[in-house]
Amino acid sequence: MKRQNQSSVVEFILLGFSNFPELQRQLFQVFLVTYLVTLIGNAIIIVVISLEQSLHVPMYLFLLNLSVVEVGFSAVIMPEMLVVLSNEKTMITFTGCFSQMYFILLFGGTECFLLGAMAYDRFAAICHPLSYAMIMNRRVFMKLIVFSWISGIIVATVQTTWVFSFPFCGNNEINHLSCETPPVLELACADTYSFEIYAFTGTILIVMVPFVLILLSYIRILFAILKMPSTTGRQKAFSTCASHLTSVTLFYGTASMTYLQPKSGYSPETKKLMSLAYSLLTPLLNPLIYSLRNSEMKSALMKLWQRKVDLHTFFN
Repeated sequence: MKRQNQSSVVEFILLGFSNFPELQRQLFQVFLVTYLVTLIGNAIIIVVISLEQSLHVPMYLFLLNLSVVEVGFSAVIMPEMLVVLSNEKTMITFTGCFSQMYFILLFGGTECFLLGAMAYDRFAAICHPLSYAMIMNRRVFMKLIVFSWISGIIVATVQTTWVFSFPFCGNNEINHLSCETPPVLELACADTYSFEIYAFTGTILIVMVPFVLILLSYIRILFAILKMPSTTGRQKAFSTCASHLTSVTLFYGTASMTYLQPKSGYSPETKKLMSLAYSLLTPLLNPLIYSLRNSEMKSALMKLWQRKVDLHTFFN
C-alpha cells in the first residue's frame, strides 16, 4: 500500500448521525433491538436447518447460507454503528476501516449471487418440477454455493485493496455510519475516475445482472402460478413471491443506487438511509420472509422444540 509514503491519515472519524444529536439515543435503542432480533432470527434458521435432516435439501441449504451471510453482514456493521450512535464521533483505525469495508463487500457480494441462485432454485422447482432433482442436483448446488462465496471474496479483495491504495492526506471524517466504499472514496487525495468506471461496471455485473435474472425467474414463476388449478395455492404462491421480491428489490435497489456511482450527488443523509435499507432492514426481513411464512420451517422448529421438552421431561 502507499499509505506509509503518501498518506498522513492513520485513522478515520465516523460521524454517523452527529447532525441530529437529539435522535442518537432513540436510534441506538432501535438499532440495538433490530440487531438482536436479526441475530436471533438468523441463528434459529441456522440451527433448525442444521439439525433437521428433512430440511437438508437445496432450498433450505441455500437459506442456511443466506442466514450465515446475514449474521456476518450484521456483525460487521451493527456493533460499530451502535458505538457511533453512542458517541458524537467515533475513531476507527486505518486497518479497522480496511477490515470493515472488506467484510461488508464480501458478505454483500456473496448475498447478491446467493439470492440469484435461490431464485434459480425456485424457478427450477416450480417451472420444472419433474426434472427438478436432475437440474438442482448436489453437484450443481455445491457449484452455486462455492461460486457465490468465491465471487464475494474476489469482489472484496479487488475493491478494498484498490480503494486503500489511494493516498488519504486531508480530511479524515467519514460522513457515514460505517467504512463503506463511497464515503471513504470521497476522502482520497487522488484522481479516482478509473475506480469509478470499475465500480459502475462491477455494480452492473454483481448487482444488476443477478437482479434482472431474479426478476425474469419470478416472471416465469408467476406464469406457472397462474396455471395452478387451486385458488388457495395461487394466493399462497403469489403472497410468497411478493414477499421475496420485496426483500430482493429493497436489497438490490438501494445497493445499486449506492455503488453504481460512488461519488454520486445524493446527500450524505440520503446515502445513510439507503445504507440502512440493505445493511439493517434486509438481514432483519429475510428470516421473517423466508422462514416464518414457511410451514416446513415452522414444523421443523416445533419438532425440535418438542424434542427438547421431551428430553427435559425424561431427565427430570
